[in-house]
Amino acid sequence: MAEKKAFVLRINPDVLKDIELWGADEFRSTNGQIEYLLQEALKVRKRTIRKKST
Repeated sequence: MAEKKAFVLRINPDVLKDIELWGADEFRSTNGQIEYLLQEALKVRKRTIRKKST
């Protein structure tokens, strides 16, 4: 596994609470849920960019 880099994230408390609850529903930590959501968003973006360039 690649080394992970820590950083500070400023986030709206209501959004954080929703992410915490969503992560708990899917048996992920809050950090794990944020990473998962970012990875999924990047996959979608890469597909969208690939479609635009063809």
